[in-house]
Amino acid sequence: MKIDNIDVGKTIEDAKIFLAKEKGISPEFRTIIQLILVLMQAMLTRLGLNSNNSSKPPSSDPNRNTSNKKKGASKRKPGGQAGRKGSQLKPIKDPDEVKTLKLDKRRLPKGNYKEAGYESRQVMDFTVSVHVTEYRAQILIDEKGNRFVADFPELVTRPIQYGPKTKASSVYMSQYQLIPYNRIEDYFSDQIGLNISTGSFFNFNKEACNLLTRFDAIAKEKLIASRRINVDETGININGKRLWLHTACNDKWTYFYPHKKRGSEAIDDIGIIPRFSGVICHDHWKPYYKYNCKHALCNAHHLRALEWSQSEDKQGWAQVLQKFLLKLNKKVDNAGGMLTKRQYDYYKKEYMKILNKADSECPPPKDERETGKRGRLKKSKSRNLLERLREYVDDVLRFVEDSDVPFTNNQGENDLRMTKVQQKVSGCFRSYEGALIFSRIRAYLITCRKHDLGATDALEMLFRGELPDFIG
Repeated sequence: MKIDNIDVGKTIEDAKIFLAKEKGISPEFRTIIQLILVLMQAMLTRLGLNSNNSSKPPSSDPNRNTSNKKKGASKRKPGGQAGRKGSQLKPIKDPDEVKTLKLDKRRLPKGNYKEAGYESRQVMDFTVSVHVTEYRAQILIDEKGNRFVADFPELVTRPIQYGPKTKASSVYMSQYQLIPYNRIEDYFSDQIGLNISTGSFFNFNKEACNLLTRFDAIAKEKLIASRRINVDETGININGKRLWLHTACNDKWTYFYPHKKRGSEAIDDIGIIPRFSGVICHDHWKPYYKYNCKHALCNAHHLRALEWSQSEDKQGWAQVLQKFLLKLNKKVDNAGGMLTKRQYDYYKKEYMKILNKADSECPPPKDERETGKRGRLKKSKSRNLLERLREYVDDVLRFVEDSDVPFTNNQGENDLRMTKVQQKVSGCFRSYEGALIFSRIRAYLITCRKHDLGATDALEMLFRGELPDFIG
């Protein structure tokens, strides 16, 4: 990295060489200088991180360009592109209301006229109003004075209560659209004429969470029985304390669980991975390797790490391997999701050739420590990456030989993404119970979306005491 035309990385390396040659300074002063150089190197590494070469979000990039694209930058015409399936406002055959418009004959020229049909135009709008259903249970009394009352519907338990649509709308806005309770309160009051307290909104969310206990158990069993799952975890804030939201998911199911720990203790408590025997896709979080299953590593993380090595550490091999992985992924896609055993063996050898050549450009550190000193030698970030890519070659290339394994762990990261939005909107969860409610409802709604069921319909079914057919 250059700052004011000064190559900071080269300057630090020159300082290290000069310090090693200098014999006339005290050990204490030498140690202080070494510490300063280490701190400068760490700061240099951090300054070089962005969304292209690390897991940092694009919003954290320094001097990022947020302006609109320049005119003429794209050759595509404005509007929908060829092949896009769009939506269009179309008239309906049976309108809810018909208003007939009569001509004012006083404004017409004199003459005889006959009916010739009509020209129609439709205006689509919607109405929001309170709909109250009163159930009147018949009462009969026999000749002995015994009183008999007809049964109310199972979910009608109080003299006055909110219905499934009201509850579903509330949960939809708070847990799916992430709207704060006080704004939901304003919406119901201003738009519908219902004065619902924020405490009631919380109770609706809690009720939904309790109704999803069965879904929670079924989702776990479905994921355990699948051939491949994506796993990930992200930090969440519960009243100022750092906890972790874990996910296990695939193309059809999503499961969330908040836990105070990130590693093996949480994984064991959740109970999915310890019973799983397929392939887990992850970002090389070491605790996952404690479990007896196959592993597939996220190559999106590898591409970003290789980007850092070539741009910040000037490693030519990193660019070569980055292009190799992208080309290989395209070849796998064109082949329908996997290559033959012979092709896999060929590309694995090519992969190893790149890493073996990289040893000369990025060698392991020399042991120049004083006699008797122990411990592992400190390696550069690029060297650690090189060794990891070599040691876990089968997990890096798992997507080549298994059609169920994706190139990246984007499925897990995508399912977790809205949690970050929730934390930005609300700042934190007020309690562990709130985090659990959010997690279970979001997992249910994401799973329903994967089965082509909309969030509103899914929530209304839930408050009617039903679960979708795919859950069983």
